[in-house]
Amino acid sequence: MENASARNLWGDYLDKHLEHAFVDAPQVVHFCNNEQDANECAALVKKGIKRATSHSLLGLQYRKQPLPKIGDFMIVTNWEGEAQCIVRTTAVKLRPYFSIDEAYAQLEGEGDKSLAYWKKVHWDYFTKELAAFNRKPNESMIIVCQEFEKIFDR
Repeated sequence: MENASARNLWGDYLDKHLEHAFVDAPQVVHFCNNEQDANECAALVKKGIKRATSHSLLGLQYRKQPLPKIGDFMIVTNWEGEAQCIVRTTAVKLRPYFSIDEAYAQLEGEGDKSLAYWKKVHWDYFTKELAAFNRKPNESMIIVCQEFEKIFDR
């Protein structure tokens, strides 16, 4: 793990949870594609408000990233890479964009937590993400809905 802040947080977690000493090093992530949103999302996760994140399946495939799995650990950072907390994946569901509902938007915990807000910000995000691959989002694109719980912070 290259990020010293994340490595230190993971070490602090392992000091209290030796049962996880041999799991693969967690992925170190920040949410969103800009500083303001990344920092806001990190704070929401740390407060336990944001308990899900969404990926476009196409984006993961183009970037050759694996699907998240139940039990995966992630270290959430702010935009600057400062570790904020550790989360663990509790559910992964593949759903068409058009089938995302209010309950899932609530789990994401962003903005006013409404489905309308979720659809707007995620459509904008997926538009930017997929443009790099000369693709556009559509209502039937598959969304990887990753739910998690915060398990550790300082």
